[in-house]
Amino acid sequence: MNLGEPSTMKQAKDIALRISVTYVLLGILWIILSDYFSMILAHEKLSMYIYFQRYKGWLFTLVTGMIIFLLVYRRTSELIISNEKLKKKERQLQIRNQHYHSLFEQNSDAVLELSLDGNVVSVNSEAEGLLESTHEQLKEVKFSEFLDEVEMKRVTEYFFQTFKGWASTFETTIHLANNNRKILRCSLVPIIVNRKVTGMFAIARDITLHRENEEMVIASEKLSVIGQLAAAVAHEIRNPLTSLKGFIQLMQISNRINHDHLDIMLSEVDRIDLISGEMLILGKQQEFDLRREKLDDILKQVLVLMKPQAHLDNVSIEYKNLAEKPLYVFGEGNQLKQVFINIIKNAVESIPDNKDGIVSITLVTRGDDAHVIVADNGVGMEPERIGHLGEPFYSTKEKGTGLGLAVCQKIIERHKGHIHFQSEKEKGTAVEISLPIADEGISAASAD
Repeated sequence: MNLGEPSTMKQAKDIALRISVTYVLLGILWIILSDYFSMILAHEKLSMYIYFQRYKGWLFTLVTGMIIFLLVYRRTSELIISNEKLKKKERQLQIRNQHYHSLFEQNSDAVLELSLDGNVVSVNSEAEGLLESTHEQLKEVKFSEFLDEVEMKRVTEYFFQTFKGWASTFETTIHLANNNRKILRCSLVPIIVNRKVTGMFAIARDITLHRENEEMVIASEKLSVIGQLAAAVAHEIRNPLTSLKGFIQLMQISNRINHDHLDIMLSEVDRIDLISGEMLILGKQQEFDLRREKLDDILKQVLVLMKPQAHLDNVSIEYKNLAEKPLYVFGEGNQLKQVFINIIKNAVESIPDNKDGIVSITLVTRGDDAHVIVADNGVGMEPERIGHLGEPFYSTKEKGTGLGLAVCQKIIERHKGHIHFQSEKEKGTAVEISLPIADEGISAASAD
């Protein structure tokens, strides 16, 4: 309001000055014209001259009064209309402020308003509950108290990005008192006034329980996959065990050691160790920790587990690495294995018994992404079914739950990738998985 007072006083002075100048000019003009008219009347008719002299003051007062009335009326009308518009804008501003206050205070997410120097300006009650601190405590807080060194560095990059006028969304883990840990999904939104960033809103939601539920579903589906692979793996291990048993019996009978037989036996033991080792790694519970993983190695390890089941189903698996250089991605190796095993298992199971089954796996580079294409010559599916793939509890199998592909999609989304399906009835299905290639100079901690 203080800024508006000088301009209001200036406007009042201008109006008063205009009225005064108008009155003075009218008086001067009236004196000149009345004197001139009086001289003419004095020469022509004395009675008219006397009559005019008597009433010219009243006439001046009447005329100037009407003119001043019109001027004051026009300016007053403009001021009243302007004042009404101002009141209307103030009411609209109050309504908008109430909308903003409701959005801020009644928001189910935690909302913090931050200044350009990163200090907390205001918070809603959800933010106080989420961070287990009062508004006054948060005003003095340093965010490094909630974040470890690696996360603090990563979140700071998002802060600088927002100060440039770009909104950002990310997930992070905060640490509270009593070793309490929360996983947050955060959005940083710049506050822009007159095309300048004056601060930001930090919006956060606690997804700890949601993430734990996700991990439980993924772990449950992993156990299901392991159970389904167990029979094929057991059969695959049984063959080298039979060979080992035969060679040991032969040694007992001949009472002699054959070094050629020992080499074969060692090879069979290595084969058992490789298969059982992959099963143990797949079944191991691990935190979702992004690391730089070589995609070719992951696929080869998956093939060790999948070939036994393919042999049982009379299906051959072909693998081609068409990439010109080693491809690395940021990911959790075990979860990526789970995805590829599920996709390849579906491909093997889609091929009928009376058909020579072939599942081809191709690794290629397209732009900044690595693509793994799993194609089969199975029964295929109708186009309208493709849009529903990946939905929980939707399955093309008679006894399927649909959770396998839903889990696969969730894992790939968390790895910033995509899954695309193509299928034609009686000709087969192709599943294409794309993952961002990890540049050599970037660490997993700084990856989104």
